[in-house]
Amino acid sequence: MWATEARARVRANRQQGIYAVEFSLVAIVFFLMVFGIVEFARMLYLFNTVQEVTRVAASAAVHANFRDTARMQQIREMSVARHSPGVLPLGAPISDRHVRIEFLASAPDASGRNTIRVIPPGQWPTCPMGNRQVCMANPNAANCIRYVRAQICEPGITDRCEKARVALLIPLVRFTADVPRASFTLPAESLGYMPNLASCP
Repeated sequence: MWATEARARVRANRQQGIYAVEFSLVAIVFFLMVFGIVEFARMLYLFNTVQEVTRVAASAAVHANFRDTARMQQIREMSVARHSPGVLPLGAPISDRHVRIEFLASAPDASGRNTIRVIPPGQWPTCPMGNRQVCMANPNAANCIRYVRAQICEPGITDRCEKARVALLIPLVRFTADVPRASFTLPAESLGYMPNLASCP
């Protein structure tokens, strides 16, 4: 009888070990699925939100003084739903540094056809009033700001707009993905022009 009880106890201990192994295998699969669903939802949120970020930035920049660097920085922060420098909520690493605001001219190229091109900061008019004067004199001037474009670009690369990259939040999985190209362009409006100003300050 003692031997029978001992065998039953050994069998029960083995069964407990099997349950532990089965639970660990099922738990791994379960948590991978949960984290995968969360990560997939975050990626969808991020890919859609960057389009809204560029729309908000462009919509604000068409009314702001392009020479006011503090205001331009404020627009970048506002577009990523912040009041200070930092990352987009649930959208790391996308931050205000990824928001690029460009001012565009519609100027003739070498063949004489008007093309949209970026105006380098060194060629910007001296103020919104100066831009108004330049554009009234020649709407196709190389330094007449006709459009404002906001894009999501990798910071630190100035000669082109490189796609931003985002990594998974799961620390054990090393995977990065390109954020889809996000760009929004609007016709320039006031650009901060004040009717009571006769000339640039």
